[in-house]
Amino acid sequence: TIIEILMTLLKPTSGKMFIDDIDIFSSVNYKRLIDWRFSIAHVPQDIYISDCSFAQNIAFGIPSEQINFKKVKTAAINSQLHEFIDQQPQKYNTFVGEGGSNLSGGQRQRLAIARALYRDSQIIILDEATSALDMKTENEILDLVKKLKGKITFLIIAHRINTLSICDRILKVKSGRIEKMLLPKELDN
Repeated sequence: TIIEILMTLLKPTSGKMFIDDIDIFSSVNYKRLIDWRFSIAHVPQDIYISDCSFAQNIAFGIPSEQINFKKVKTAAINSQLHEFIDQQPQKYNTFVGEGGSNLSGGQRQRLAIARALYRDSQIIILDEATSALDMKTENEILDLVKKLKGKITFLIIAHRINTLSICDRILKVKSGRIEKMLLPKELDN
């Protein structure tokens, strides 16, 4: 619920949400609300992947003739997916299969992150995005997040404590409320 409010998919039932000291849900700030929504990318545990090419999946929703291939490649490089794509017979034009059936879990997550990077998202929400991955692949994704830290704000939702060790601040939520705020060094407590 907290993330849905942050993404402005839900409006708080009480109180207000301020972004840069502006009540984001105020009707006079409608443009700011839209700008806020466009600044966020959501990477869920199970992402939607279309049975089309890598390029079309990374630039998801953009008509093929309008795809910026330089930007697609940059997003793939930054999400550590480029080397895999470059080994495919048709490179960025290789079809990924229905739901990404030709990809591993880690490759699907990297594709989702590349999609967020292609959109120039300032905030990327990783919503249990690593929970189905093996530890090696999860660590690779977390290394990617560390590499992009400072350029992009990441919000990570996770049940595995070690996933949160790269975070600057950790909010422990219990029964729909923020129970406490922790620093990474306090995770063992």
